[in-house]
Amino acid sequence: MSKVLFVKGTPQSEEQSRSTQVARAFINEYKEVNPADEIIEVDAYYANVPLIDADFLTGQKKLRSGEVLTDVEAQKIEAVNAFTKQFMEADKYIIQSSMWNLGIQPLLKAYFDTIMSAGKTFKYTSEGPEGLMKGKKAIHIHGMGGFYSQAIGMEHSDSYVRGALKFVGIEVEPTIFVEGIDYDPTKEEEIVTSTIEKAKAVARTF
Repeated sequence: MSKVLFVKGTPQSEEQSRSTQVARAFINEYKEVNPADEIIEVDAYYANVPLIDADFLTGQKKLRSGEVLTDVEAQKIEAVNAFTKQFMEADKYIIQSSMWNLGIQPLLKAYFDTIMSAGKTFKYTSEGPEGLMKGKKAIHIHGMGGFYSQAIGMEHSDSYVRGALKFVGIEVEPTIFVEGIDYDPTKEEEIVTSTIEKAKAVARTF
């Protein structure tokens, strides 16, 4: 039995978000093929994801030097560690997001900040950083209003998600893009329907 972590990055409802609709179809198909697997869902906009702020950074410095933390510092470090632990315990990852201003949603970025943890999900070596999450795999389901999947140098959303996952050692499947709807709204139903069918096919072997 595998533990699957589904991270929803966009704040819109499933009715509003086309990429979330595709992600849900992917998950439902995956459940049909893998009924014994456990699927845990994290909604980045409603999960109280902590920010890496001055309190957290100061607390981390105090931990290294053996100083006493304030209650606020301790609480923020504990909150970040809880997300790190949950992420480390999963076997597979489904990440849903949409492109906002060439990047990912701010709270999804905040979530990724909680899982990029030196000594836990990666380590530094004499030959550079090494991912510690080997043997796990992920897929990114990503919505873009235009056509940016091949726009090298302009797109910093899918490239960030894939890069971060690979950095910690996770094998990343080809991204499922839901793109072009804002470019031609008349094709929304066609694009969503065809992408859902593609997602279902991928889910059966994920």
